[in-house]
Amino acid sequence: MFRRTFWFTAGAAAGVWATTKVNRKLKQLTPESLAAQAANKAIDAGHRLKDFALDVRDGMVQREAELDDALGLNAPDLPELPPQARIVAIENHNAAHQKHVHPNQNHTKYSYNRNEDH
Repeated sequence: MFRRTFWFTAGAAAGVWATTKVNRKLKQLTPESLAAQAANKAIDAGHRLKDFALDVRDGMVQREAELDDALGLNAPDLPELPPQARIVAIENHNAAHQKHVHPNQNHTKYSYNRNEDH
C-alpha cells in the first residue's frame, strides 16, 4: 500500500513539474514575450556598444596625450611666434604714366601668361 501511495505521489509531482515547465515554455513563445525578449536583447546590445564606444574614446584620448608628449606639444614654455609682417600693396605706376599718352595712340598691353583668360 505504501508503494502505491509513493508512486502515485511521485507521478503527481512529476506531472505538476512537467505541466509547469510546459506552461512556462509556452508563455515564452507567445508573440508578446518574444517581442519583449528581442527588445531586452537589443537594449543589452546597445549598452555593450555604448561601453565599447566609450572605451575606444578613452583609448583615443590616452593615445593623443602620448603623441602630444612625444611631439612636445604639451610643453608649457614654448616661445611666442613673432607677429606676422604685413605686405604693403605696390601702387600701379603705369596708370600715372598713361595720362600723358596721346588719345589716338593705341598702347595695348599683351599678357604673356597663357593661363590668363582673354
